[in-house]
Amino acid sequence: MNIQRLRGLIRKEFIQIIHDPSAIGIAFVMPVFLLFLFGYGVSLDARNVPVAIVVDQPTAETSAFIAGLQQSSYFVPKPYSDIAVAERAVMEREVDGILWLRNEFSRQLLQKNTAPASVLVNGVNANNAQILEGYIQGVWQNWLQHYAQDLGVPLAVPAVNQNRIWFNPALRSRDYLVPGLIAIIMTLIGALLTALIVAREWERGTMEALMVSPVTIGEILLGKLIPYFLLGMGGMLFSVLLAVSLFNVPLVGNFWILLLLSALFLLTALGMGLLISSITRNQFVASQVAVIVTFLPAFILSGFIFDIQSMPTVIQMITHIIPARYFVSILQTLFLAGNIWSTLLWNSLALLLMATFFLSMTRLNSRKRLD
Repeated sequence: MNIQRLRGLIRKEFIQIIHDPSAIGIAFVMPVFLLFLFGYGVSLDARNVPVAIVVDQPTAETSAFIAGLQQSSYFVPKPYSDIAVAERAVMEREVDGILWLRNEFSRQLLQKNTAPASVLVNGVNANNAQILEGYIQGVWQNWLQHYAQDLGVPLAVPAVNQNRIWFNPALRSRDYLVPGLIAIIMTLIGALLTALIVAREWERGTMEALMVSPVTIGEILLGKLIPYFLLGMGGMLFSVLLAVSLFNVPLVGNFWILLLLSALFLLTALGMGLLISSITRNQFVASQVAVIVTFLPAFILSGFIFDIQSMPTVIQMITHIIPARYFVSILQTLFLAGNIWSTLLWNSLALLLMATFFLSMTRLNSRKRLD
C-alpha cells in the first residue's frame, strides 16, 4: 500500500465527483426531495375522515355524542337522513364510514347486551378502515365513560382501557417514516453511486490505464471507497439535520452512536455497490441490478413502511439478508426510543458481518486483469 498513490487516486475520484452533477444530486439533492415527499406528502395518519352520521331518533344523548365526534380532528361528520342514503354515499366514496345511532339509542345506552350504535366502514383500504374503526371506538368509549360519570351510574364494561403510548405519544407517522427514510437514502447513495463508478471506468477505457500502472487492486478499491464514504456520510448528516430541524423528529439517542452505526451501514452499502460494479462492468446493467438488489428490497422488506411481523413467514426469513432491515431498526430505536443496547448491538453485529462479507467478496472478485 503506497500512501502517495492512494492519495492521488482519492484526489482523482474527488475531481470526477465535482465534475459529475449526478453524484452531487444523488448525495444531497435526492435526500431533500425524498424527505419532503415522505415528510409532507406521505402520511399513515387518518385525519379529517368523512363519516356519515345516521340518527333514527334524535335525542339529547345523540346530540352530545355527535358533538364529541365534531370536536375530534380525526372526523368530519356528515349527517344523512337514513341508512340507505348513507350506504349510497359510501359506495360513491363520499364518506369512508357510517355511524348509525339506532332506535332506542338513549334508552339502551347503559344497558348490557345491547347494540344501540353500529359502525360500518369501507374496507377497500384495509389499513384506513382499521384506523377509522379504532378511532370511532376510542371516541365512543371516552364519551360513554364521561356520560356514565355525569349520571353517577357505573359503566357496565368488564374492563376500562388506560392507554399508554411509548416512544411516539403523538402517533405521528412522520416520526416513524423519516428515520427509516434515511436508511433508504444511504442505500441509494452507497450502492447506486459505487455500482456505477467501476463500470464507468471500464466503459471509458480508463481502467486499462490503471491496470498497467503500478497501483495495486487494493489501492484502486480504497481510492474509490473513501471518497464515496465521505460523500455518503455527508448526505447522512444532511438528512439527519433536516429530520430534526425541519420535520421536528426527536433524536432521543446518542448522536455519536448514530454516526458510528451509520458509517457501518454505509460500508455495507458501498461493498454491495462495488461488488455489483466489478461484476457487471456496464453502467446501465449495474444501475438496474443496484435498484433491484438494493433499493427495492430496502424499500419494501426493511420495515420502513410495511411491518415485517405481518409478512408471511417465508418473506420474514428473506428480510434477514436485507442490510437495510437492521439499519431501519437502529434508526427508529435511536430516534424514538434512545440507546436500547439489546436492539443496537444485535443489529450492529449483523451489519458488521454483512459489511465484511461484501467487501471481502469485492476484493476476491477484483483482479488486475483485463479478462
